[in-house]
Amino acid sequence: MGVSLHQKTYTHSPQTKVLEFLVAILAGLPYLEDISRDGRPLDQDRIVAYAWQQAAWADYSGVGRTLQALTQAEAEAIGQVLTKISRPFIDEQVTQALAEQGRVIYDGDLTGRPVSNTSTSYPDAAFGHMDDEVRLGYQAAVVSLLSPTYGRHLLAVKPHPGNLVSCLLAEELVLAAEASTGVRPWRRTELLRQRLQALSERCNQAAQRLQQRQIVLAEAQTELQVRTERLQTAEATLAEMAADYQAQQRPERPHSKLAQARQQLQTRQRQHAHQVQTVAQATKHCERQQVALGVLRAQEDGLSERLTRFERENATNLSPVSAVFRLDAGFGTWDKVALLIEMGYEVYTRPHNHQVRDSLLRRISDTTYWTRVGDNAEMVAWLAERLNDCPYPADFALERFYTGKTLRYGVLLHFGSDAVTTDLPAWFAFYNARQVIEAGIKEGKGVFQMHHLKVRAAPALWLQEQFAAFAANFVRWAAHWLSTQCYQEPPQWLAPVVASVKTLVQVAAHTPAHVEWLLGGCLLRFTDESLYAGRTIQTGGWAFQLSLPLFQSCSFEPFSTNPALIAQPLH
Repeated sequence: MGVSLHQKTYTHSPQTKVLEFLVAILAGLPYLEDISRDGRPLDQDRIVAYAWQQAAWADYSGVGRTLQALTQAEAEAIGQVLTKISRPFIDEQVTQALAEQGRVIYDGDLTGRPVSNTSTSYPDAAFGHMDDEVRLGYQAAVVSLLSPTYGRHLLAVKPHPGNLVSCLLAEELVLAAEASTGVRPWRRTELLRQRLQALSERCNQAAQRLQQRQIVLAEAQTELQVRTERLQTAEATLAEMAADYQAQQRPERPHSKLAQARQQLQTRQRQHAHQVQTVAQATKHCERQQVALGVLRAQEDGLSERLTRFERENATNLSPVSAVFRLDAGFGTWDKVALLIEMGYEVYTRPHNHQVRDSLLRRISDTTYWTRVGDNAEMVAWLAERLNDCPYPADFALERFYTGKTLRYGVLLHFGSDAVTTDLPAWFAFYNARQVIEAGIKEGKGVFQMHHLKVRAAPALWLQEQFAAFAANFVRWAAHWLSTQCYQEPPQWLAPVVASVKTLVQVAAHTPAHVEWLLGGCLLRFTDESLYAGRTIQTGGWAFQLSLPLFQSCSFEPFSTNPALIAQPLH
């Protein structure tokens, strides 16, 4: 409510309508018009409005106009408020994860937000691969923290055009995770320095090859000049002889001097044409080598800049942490795997290139021992292998899956201190536990209705992504509050309710109840006709223990002391 918006206030302030948009997402409403046209319209529920410290809600059309008029700067200002509210919860989970697990575990993924293929009103939408087909729409880059308390805590989400591919977003996900948690691992500058040195040697070798090519080209051009002069001389000689013979009316015989001059000219022409081809080929080799050297030098400049940046980040990292990043094959290009390694992460992913699978398959024989890692899965692994263009040795595992009569193969890649090759079932289980973010994406689409884009302006689309991620976290905070501080209800009733975000959003939040306002909070009693008949929830404030930021290694804006921006108890 404290964010400054440029729109005017008539019956309802623009801040109220933006807040109403958030509540609609929390309620799991599929479409914006459901605010006013649902069976129990949100805009008619004054009790819910009062719970959010609003006098009343606006009609959905007013909410839509407000969202359409938002600027990107205003949307980002609202996003900063969400970040401030989320900060103490994230700090608590990071501290708890480091205390219990010794490290933080991140998951990153890319999910499609398709729209109608014939639509022309969604800004920056593009055709891309989503939902196992080519669709028009957007891609949302999502990163989450494996939370000891909440299971999954979404850290950041950012929409992109639909034609963007995963590998371009790997660094963006890592930086978003670090900005959200305020911690980062120690950059592996020693590895980067070694890679840069090897690249510098390749640059020198390429420069030497270019120099040799240039020498060959210069020699070929010199020879071409000589042969051009010889050709011109032969042409002049032939022309002079032909004129002589014509003046004397002498016939040209097969072995006459004129015939010999004509044959010599033909020879000079063939030699000149051959030398032109030689010069063209030498020029092409030179240009190709120059391009290759330019690529290597660009890589060298990029790695030098990265090394400088990483050294600066290490100098300001007073409390480096151990961190893991799990990604799918879309992010597993060699340059991105190397980047994550150099950024200090324990990397779990799949190689993007299918040639790795083919290379490992050629190592398999009838005597190879396969370890069973699942009901229909087996694995065999190699420790610290350097394959294809991967700049660092990594652990690789070949998987095979039995799907009926079909045998399928896949590859896992790991870099870090975990001894994954000694416990293949644990490796298989840990990597596939990244389904937690896939479940989060599915939850966002099915529970918070992100498969329905409720708005069509770019700032509002960005804000809907932020609100949906915040809502997923918010419901988990509320569920934890219910299970730990709502002491008046027996666990056998609350446990199954709070365990399911879908139940809380789609059932509990839409169940009718009577609300009695008390001095110390409120009493909510479900009606006799409801699913939870006879159950009550009484609020008595929200006790939240702030954690000391002992591990923070990234700078960010301090948590606001403005009471309007701090998570408030239910009143």
